[in-house]
Amino acid sequence: MFVKIKGTGSCLPEKVLDNFEISQLVDTNDEWIQSRTGIKSRHIAREETAVSMAAKAAKRALEDAQVAAEEIDLLIVSSVSSEQLLPCTACSVQKEIGAVNAAAFDLNAACSGFIVAYQMAAGQIKAGLSKKALLIGVECLSNIVNWEDRGTCILFGDGAGAAVVSADEDGNIDGRGNIEIPSVLHSDGSRGEVLTCQNPTGKRADGSLKGYVAMDGREIYKFAARQVPVVVKEILEKAGKSVEEVDLFVLHQANARIVDAVARRLHIGIEKFPMNLQEYGNTSSASVPILLNELNRNGLLKKGQKLVLAGFGAGLSWGADILEWDIKG
Repeated sequence: MFVKIKGTGSCLPEKVLDNFEISQLVDTNDEWIQSRTGIKSRHIAREETAVSMAAKAAKRALEDAQVAAEEIDLLIVSSVSSEQLLPCTACSVQKEIGAVNAAAFDLNAACSGFIVAYQMAAGQIKAGLSKKALLIGVECLSNIVNWEDRGTCILFGDGAGAAVVSADEDGNIDGRGNIEIPSVLHSDGSRGEVLTCQNPTGKRADGSLKGYVAMDGREIYKFAARQVPVVVKEILEKAGKSVEEVDLFVLHQANARIVDAVARRLHIGIEKFPMNLQEYGNTSSASVPILLNELNRNGLLKKGQKLVLAGFGAGLSWGADILEWDIKG
């Protein structure tokens, strides 16, 4: 693969909110939440901010990659829940970590955010516009969750994940001498109403809660269970790989039932689908890089392994990347 991950990092808030504590806020219980989502707990920001978590995750990824902040020439942050609009989160992170040579910007692609960021960085590197990129997914979803809505507040958590990516010197050259970057990305705005956040300002004067995240969970499940297996097959066909050649499928951590459904529809053992949502909940843009970092730090990824990354969520949007792990285990 032309672009490879060189290092990873993550940052989670200190506060852990388990299902028992959630049950003190809304009419639910641990058994109900776990049976429907697989989630046991989630991290919730108190003192932390999107910028502070993103910066810590970034520093850890740079250290893992043995890359100085000054070497980064592209810094992309994916988030839907940062506390600030201006300056963008990426520019604030640039300041915090000293990435003085990096062009920095944010993107909003919700739970597909890290997949989109990886593809954008790969394109920039292929075009010769960048050499080393720092990609960060960060969310403070507790800022935009309605803590009186059982259907959503049980699902989401806060956190940040980061990865350093750079060109693979060997590259992946097709028969015409072109550099290949296998990637797939789709959107369907006509179905966007199933997962929305109009304006995260909290309760209105009339007592309504229109500003918070609103979700049709049944429709999101059907969308993900149907489209993720399709996009996985699409990326494998594009890369000329078979399901059997993939070592791990690193999916957005939304719901254990969704991951199980994808594995069944692809006829792949669930052991190839690592999950950490039981501890963190759905962290949107941050879920894939947080999981990658855990797999990396726990020695579960070996150099040369093939990984498929897939994201899906609001927009609606969904996509996948395939890469070869380049960090020695």
